[in-house]
Amino acid sequence: MAVGLPRQTLLQRLDTAAHEAAPAALAVVLVIASCLPPLVPGQPGLIPSAAPAAVFFWTLYRPRLMSPLAVFGLGLLCDLLAAAPLGLNTLLLLLLHGIVLTQRRVLARQSFLLVWIAFALLATALFAVGWVLHAALAFRVLPVLPPLVELGLVIAVYPAFSWLFVRLERTLQAA
Repeated sequence: MAVGLPRQTLLQRLDTAAHEAAPAALAVVLVIASCLPPLVPGQPGLIPSAAPAAVFFWTLYRPRLMSPLAVFGLGLLCDLLAAAPLGLNTLLLLLLHGIVLTQRRVLARQSFLLVWIAFALLATALFAVGWVLHAALAFRVLPVLPPLVELGLVIAVYPAFSWLFVRLERTLQAA
């Protein structure tokens, strides 16, 4: 008979799995919400994508809860919902995930302002790379204003996303 940790019941394993899936599930819900039609008819939707904020936050503070597989699925969902070239957002989010993992030890100890600035710089770089790749795949120069507006919104709303993610993290820790 093996000596070790007591075996978990099925309900305990399901509870653990639900806790570990919560950040990715919240990111999926926020991404789907960002693709909903605008509430006011005739007005363009100005809801920033939560995907970069979610990947950045969870990779920085709880990387086990935002695995590369979850990032891949989130990117694929973004591609499908935005009718973007398949794999574009997936590649960008995986690139963000990898960069944050390499800088995690330094960034995780910084103030919120410095983390926000780091997010803004990474988001700007990724939006630029995304725009160039999208233009190359379309074989034409694409308008710059829509991605710049989305970038500005993503950066401006990061504190709200971060607040929401911190609340979820505290809830998960308390459970």
